[in-house]
Amino acid sequence: MKKYFVIVLMCLIVFSLSFLLVGCSSDVDNNDFWEEIMEESGYEVATLAGGCFWCIEAAFDGGDGIISATSGYTGGDASTASYYEVVGGDTGHRESVRITFDPAIVSYEEVLNIFWRQIDPTDSGGQFADRGNQYTTAIYYHNEAQKEIALKTKKEQEESKRFGDSAFVTEILAVGAFYEAEEEHQNYAQKRTTRYKLYEEGSGRAGFLRGIWNSEK
Repeated sequence: MKKYFVIVLMCLIVFSLSFLLVGCSSDVDNNDFWEEIMEESGYEVATLAGGCFWCIEAAFDGGDGIISATSGYTGGDASTASYYEVVGGDTGHRESVRITFDPAIVSYEEVLNIFWRQIDPTDSGGQFADRGNQYTTAIYYHNEAQKEIALKTKKEQEESKRFGDSAFVTEILAVGAFYEAEEEHQNYAQKRTTRYKLYEEGSGRAGFLRGIWNSEK
């Protein structure tokens, strides 16, 4: 009983602190403070860019060991980020998703293996119907251990030849400031399911991924 009480208490602490972070600064996430919170809770964070953030967030929402998946923007030099700023292509930011997960249930490597199944890592111009650097792919590592795992999984996927002989262009970069996206973009696949499914198919993402992975479980 005590064990379950401690787990619930930890979850409440993380939720409360996350709420305070959003309330105090709706634009940017303080990475150092966030890492301290994660260390205390036992959770870890992955930051991934895979084109349209609706699709990457949807791939993780509700997954085993996934505490939260938050759409946002990262990777650029601009000190602010909003949807229309980023899609305009002038900020240097990519649409991204920050995933908080419990490593006792799902490892960082497993998180990345889910990510590789959502993207075309050989496309240097964007992802599917979404074009421009803001839609290109990247793994933003939070520490050296994550960097090594990211490099390892990238090499494994490239050597598998699932995507043919084309070189992988997905970048592996140190994480920077993460700007949380507007509320209308959070949990989009759940809130606007029909429109999301139409987009997923219409953009070419769903069909492409079925062609790559449909022979595997």
